Amino acid sequence: MATLPSGLKSITTLLSQTSLDDHAEVLRAADAVLKESRTDAEALHVKVVALLWLDRYEDALGVLEEGGDRLKAKAALEWAYALYKVGRYTDAEGVVRKAGGKSRGLSHMGAQTCYRLEDFPKAAEIYKQLSKDPSGAVENEDNDLRINSKAIDAQLEWSGQGQFVQKERPSREDLEVFEVAYNAACGSIARGELGQGGVLLRRAKGVCNALEELSDEEKIAELLPIAVQQIYVLIKLGKIQEAERLSSEISIENIPEASTRRIAQNNSLIATEQPTNPYLAHRIFHSSPLMPKTGKPFEFQSSLLRRNNYTMELVSLKYAGVVKSTARYLSEHTSPTISADVNSISVLNAAAHARVQIGKAGLKKILPLLEERPNDVGLILLVLQLYVLTNNYGSAISLLESFFKRVEASSSLADQDVRFAPGLVSILISLYSLQGRKSYIRTELAKAASYWHRKSKPSPTLFKAAGKALLESPGTEDQIAAAEIFENLKAQDPTDRLSIAGYIASHVTPSSDLSKFQTDIDKLGPIPRIDAAALEEAGVPHAPTTSKSASKKRTADATVALPPTRKRIRKSRLPKDYDPSKLPDPERWLPLRDRSSYRPKGKKGKARAAAATQGGIVNPEKDSEKIELVGGTGVVKVEKMGGGGAGKTKKKKGKGAKW
Repeated sequence: MATLPSGLKSITTLLSQTSLDDHAEVLRAADAVLKESRTDAEALHVKVVALLWLDRYEDALGVLEEGGDRLKAKAALEWAYALYKVGRYTDAEGVVRKAGGKSRGLSHMGAQTCYRLEDFPKAAEIYKQLSKDPSGAVENEDNDLRINSKAIDAQLEWSGQGQFVQKERPSREDLEVFEVAYNAACGSIARGELGQGGVLLRRAKGVCNALEELSDEEKIAELLPIAVQQIYVLIKLGKIQEAERLSSEISIENIPEASTRRIAQNNSLIATEQPTNPYLAHRIFHSSPLMPKTGKPFEFQSSLLRRNNYTMELVSLKYAGVVKSTARYLSEHTSPTISADVNSISVLNAAAHARVQIGKAGLKKILPLLEERPNDVGLILLVLQLYVLTNNYGSAISLLESFFKRVEASSSLADQDVRFAPGLVSILISLYSLQGRKSYIRTELAKAASYWHRKSKPSPTLFKAAGKALLESPGTEDQIAAAEIFENLKAQDPTDRLSIAGYIASHVTPSSDLSKFQTDIDKLGPIPRIDAAALEEAGVPHAPTTSKSASKKRTADATVALPPTRKRIRKSRLPKDYDPSKLPDPERWLPLRDRSSYRPKGKKGKARAAAATQGGIVNPEKDSEKIELVGGTGVVKVEKMGGGGAGKTKKKKGKGAKW
């Protein structure tokens, strides 16, 4: 400890002789002090900071390990940042949690680590607290907070956690910063608002191009991710030509981020109207180098890339490999599950088993798999789709009902969530609707609503459908259940018009005082008046009925005489000696021997022609003879019989002499 004051004085003196931006000189100064005192905590701290500025993160972690717990506690922010930069996000989050967020910088670091660990709700909460408490904020920190908050909102939408998004619509101030506009565009795209997402992407591109403080190289680096996202939007909108043109304008090799470069290459394979060679596409898809640990895509991106990989394998006819790899992936996850990734891999596994056959041929290959994996939700959905394609709705309903019965018997809470998943319930309701089973629909919706009513965050869409179906039921119990559902919906969102209307309809009785519901009625707004007299006078429109045998073509006006149209014949189809002034031979389609002008040559030919009268032309004068009847009463014509009949005797050959 006696050398500490001397070390402090030395490092302070050396630092005063250097520039603040000359980090290499700062590092050399710290090393000079550490030669005299290897345990100088201040010099070690300065060395760690200099190494971080020089992007030498592994070396900085080495110095922190040498300095021990005392240096780590003093440089908690630098320690967490170094761990974050080398991809050790869990360790970085542990350092921030242990430090307890003592500084504003640690709070930012905690939000960044949660972002990379895909704990987006927690990251959003941290940024929300930082925005509320501006004390200790640095210059332009509010701009960084807006950019990062919008990025987290987009990730919440992509990961299916849109209920945590604070504000969906960007403000005018947000559109003045191209990073915020880009993140807002990503959020719109994740929600399926592709039109608005395209507009925001064009806005971000325009603002970025207008910035004067960015060099041309920096602008290109910032515009590349925007262009990649634009290609995705154009593909989803079906504008393949525009997507192909934009894809040809960007250089994928110049994209700095590995994950963005991989996504751009993936989109370029799809953005084409011409059919591509599947084997060449497979080779291009796998030509990307392995992504570094710090540049890996998020889970929703990895899931899509994984599915695209298996799809490339299928179109390349590598069925056995897909069966093996997908089976290994499915064995690592439990069933049943409503995970879109797991269920999609299950469908690809079945497609490989069926060799991409559909219909009855595909069912024949897939049904044995269903016996092996009866609780595989992805496989069940695939079989349901094949049943629907073959109009076998009864088997589809039986399959889903039997699956629900098996899952209901399970004691696992996760299995119960799968049983009453709104998506699966809606599929069963749709199948019931196709067969007109209204009572089954009410029963299923009532069971699902009763289950989710006990949960903290029920599905409003499911509740509205259940309340509407129960409200139409004449049963008293169903009416009471509908009233309870709409009351809960109205409490969750007092401005939702459907919930208010359902609440009024389920609570008002013939003896009710409507003045008690006047406030809710006013929220629904004025109902447009309908002129009943005008409707009655106009009558009910009827569609014109036509017979099935009637022609679908529009008939021409009988009063207008149209000139006859002459069909044009190509010259290549006309014979060489064709004369348009001569009529063609009507017997030109008959074989030569069947034409009336045919005259056989030779005695044998004439004899065969005389004998072969069936199907040929008969000359009544030549081929018949007259026989006068007895008594002179008349004459009849009798056709001659052809030669070679059975009655014709043949001359027997004589037997040879015996020897």
